[in-house]
Amino acid sequence: MLSEQRRLKILELLQEEGSARVSTLSKLFKVSEPTIRQDLEKLEEEGFVIKEHGGASLKSISQQVKSMSLQHLENLDKKMLIAKKAAEFVSNGDSVILDSGSTVTELAKNLTGRQGLKVITNALNIALNLGAGGSCEVLMTGGEFKAPTLSLTGDRAADFFRGVHVDKLFLATGGISPTLELTYPGFADIPVKQAMIQAAGHVYLVADSTKMGKAAFASLGGIEQVHTFITDSGLSPALRADIEARGVKVIIASE
Repeated sequence: MLSEQRRLKILELLQEEGSARVSTLSKLFKVSEPTIRQDLEKLEEEGFVIKEHGGASLKSISQQVKSMSLQHLENLDKKMLIAKKAAEFVSNGDSVILDSGSTVTELAKNLTGRQGLKVITNALNIALNLGAGGSCEVLMTGGEFKAPTLSLTGDRAADFFRGVHVDKLFLATGGISPTLELTYPGFADIPVKQAMIQAAGHVYLVADSTKMGKAAFASLGGIEQVHTFITDSGLSPALRADIEARGVKVIIASE
């Protein structure tokens, strides 16, 4: 991997995790710790990160958490369309798991006013949004706080779902690889996503079409783990056919 590509991947990981240690990055990228320190110095010069003893953190984290805003807000028009369509599949009285992330956050906004919902989420912003309305029951996982997604992650978050069964899960992804695997920049989320899938009767993947062809470090496995994929009109006919061939129903959100 070229140094520029590696720095881009490091930045993607920091935008997902918030911070990382030099030793961890060295093992992930299979390069020396001095090489990682040089990468972090370059990212700091470019204004993206703040170097700390033994690692680095995303420069925007403090202000972002104070304002309860998310890191990934690009393609918001597509995400809002997808969220509106996804909300059509939630009925009063349903039990649902809402994953963290910007698209699912938009979905949660479309659920305010629904009656009798039982919502489980690992996202602090979603819990606050839905909990304030008083029309549904909101449960939160435990786990390690991950600032960029305002979420809780790791094994403790995954353990919450043991013995739990819900009607529906609305799942997010960092990217969908060329081989149609669901991928994420960090590894801590993988056991959480797996536990969510096992707890749900029906799994809806909500992701905009710009996620197609993007492969991050950690793989959750093939897209066939979900039942329904809700996306936007940017999905090509060929990719739609490939996904449907794996037994996944594809729904295109439009105006």
